[in-house]
Amino acid sequence: MLSLHTLKKTPGARTRVIRVGRGNASGHGTYSGRGGKGQRARSGGRAGLKRLGFRQTLQRVPKYHGFKSKRARPAVVALNVLAAAFNADAAVNPEKLLKKGLITTARHGVKIIGSGEIKKALSLSGCRVTAGAKSKIEAAGGTINA
Repeated sequence: MLSLHTLKKTPGARTRVIRVGRGNASGHGTYSGRGGKGQRARSGGRAGLKRLGFRQTLQRVPKYHGFKSKRARPAVVALNVLAAAFNADAAVNPEKLLKKGLITTARHGVKIIGSGEIKKALSLSGCRVTAGAKSKIEAAGGTINA
């Protein structure tokens, strides 16, 4: 079975071991790739370096400001979108909104917001409605059934 832990290299393919300290002609002579002097140039020197610059580490980490709620939000539909999509005296519910493509899912409910104007009397059912949208719908002669 092929999966990540059973993968093998192509037959004949090997990673070449870099042989250091074999003279300057090899390209890895004199300091053997360790640079000049210092703790990291010595044998066993790297293990003891604990604080490798906390500021640089902190600056590399992405910061997520604020708070992102995991609570599911309802699908939002504006009044002007409803006015364009439905005729006067039409019954509006989540199923019809889905069928017309105004929302992608009704799983977490539907909320009608009051942005835009509406002049048609619509009958809404099964949707949450903001206070501003409610007053505009009722002013146009529409009804809201909870």
